[in-house]
Amino acid sequence: MKVIFIKDLKKQGKVNEVKEVSDGYAINFLIKNGYAVKYTKTSSNILNEDIRRKENEEQKKILEATKLKEQIDNITLVFEVSSNQGKVFGSISSKQISEELLKQGIVIDKKMIFSDGTLSTLGTHLVRVQLHKKVQAVLKVVLKQK
Repeated sequence: MKVIFIKDLKKQGKVNEVKEVSDGYAINFLIKNGYAVKYTKTSSNILNEDIRRKENEEQKKILEATKLKEQIDNITLVFEVSSNQGKVFGSISSKQISEELLKQGIVIDKKMIFSDGTLSTLGTHLVRVQLHKKVQAVLKVVLKQK
């Protein structure tokens, strides 16, 4: 019997996957416990429509992330810090970067901000901002002495 998985089931199938399984397994376990539905013309159409809708949503997210990337790429954040011989007391965290972006009207979660090292020296640093799996922006952060 052909079934369409509606929930992930470890080592059996993933959501929206179509698989051929034995009749007893399909009826007595997969369908009964809500892991799958019987593959019919109607369920196939619903599956295809659901996949198309998810692809459209994904494209919208990528488009929004790309617009945000263009904004972020043109921004340079400047932090005035106390330092001794080029070494900053403390460092600039992703939370501080996120708060500065928020002041400029850009909402970015601090978990999306990645730097290659600590921002603890004076000068210009490039910081990666992961907006989407496929979209990544580069933010310039400048540390200068007070």
